[in-house]
Amino acid sequence: MFAVRRSSFELAPHPGSAAQARRMTRTQLTGWGACEDTCDAAALVVSELVTNAIVHTASRRIHCELHDLRGGDGDDGQGERVRIAVRDEGRMPGEHRPAGRIAPEEEHGRGLLLVAAVSTAWGAQETGPGLLVWAELPRRTGAGSTDPGPVPDAPDGSGWVW
Repeated sequence: MFAVRRSSFELAPHPGSAAQARRMTRTQLTGWGACEDTCDAAALVVSELVTNAIVHTASRRIHCELHDLRGGDGDDGQGERVRIAVRDEGRMPGEHRPAGRIAPEEEHGRGLLLVAAVSTAWGAQETGPGLLVWAELPRRTGAGSTDPGPVPDAPDGSGWVW
């Protein structure tokens, strides 16, 4: 697997940054020819990862990268993919990581469950004081989207069936 194209951007840790990351990700992937389904999943993933970096770290900057990956023919799960990576600057000294279990009534804490649900693979690695969290999604081009396509012609030729 190797990167054909790469794009990166940095964000400040404020509430509007997740929306900005979604816009920038969607714009870049659309420019690379990714289908709407891939763009939607990538926007969800980057939003969750950026939000985690804002909420759970003391970062002054959040670094985001998008990679357009190519591999084998896809039969082994290593075909075209998009990798999204978000790197933070770490926690405040003395701050500990949460236990990892969430109570059912909690309103927060499900972002990585969403990332895992839409990704083919994801992970995290420490990078000095910070954390790099990444996720990979299948990359389909505009023609490979799951859009159902046009509605078959109605008997009257109007194109609509009610």
